[in-house]
Amino acid sequence: MDIAPILGQIPSGLFIVTARQGDQETGMLASWVMQAGIEPPMLTVAVNQARYVAEWLTPESPFVVNVLAGDQRRLLSHFGRGFAPGEPAFTGLEIERSTRDVPVLADVLGHLECVVKGDISSGDHRIVLGEIVGGRRHREGEPLVHVRANGLKY
Repeated sequence: MDIAPILGQIPSGLFIVTARQGDQETGMLASWVMQAGIEPPMLTVAVNQARYVAEWLTPESPFVVNVLAGDQRRLLSHFGRGFAPGEPAFTGLEIERSTRDVPVLADVLGHLECVVKGDISSGDHRIVLGEIVGGRRHREGEPLVHVRANGLKY
C-alpha cells in the first residue's frame, strides 16, 4: 500500500503555535490545525509527542495559534527547526501579548487564543483540543497553504 503520495496531497495551513509555562515561552511550526467546533468555537492542534511543548499543553493551559500569510515563509525557517527548552524563540520578532500573556506574532493574518480542553494520543503525535477564547484579525491577506510530496514525513 503506497499511501504516502496521496496522503501528502491533503492540504493544510501553516501556523505558529505559541505557548507559555511559568516564565518560559516558545513557539513551534504547526501544519495540523483544524476547526473542531462552533459552539463553543474549538480547534485541534497535532503536536509531536517528542516536543517538550507537548508537556505544557495540559488542561486549562493557554496557547495561541498564529495564522500565517502567504508572504510569511521566512517564519517557517525561524520556527521550523524548533527551540531547546529555555532558548529564546522570539528574538528579532515583533510580538504582542494575549490576554493570558502568551506571545502573539504581530504581523500575522490573525491569531486565535485558546485554552486546552483535552487531548488524545495519535501515535507519534498528541491531538490537543483547544477552546477558542479570544483572537482577532490583524490584517487582510491569503493564508499560507502547504501540500507535502510525502504524507509520511514532514
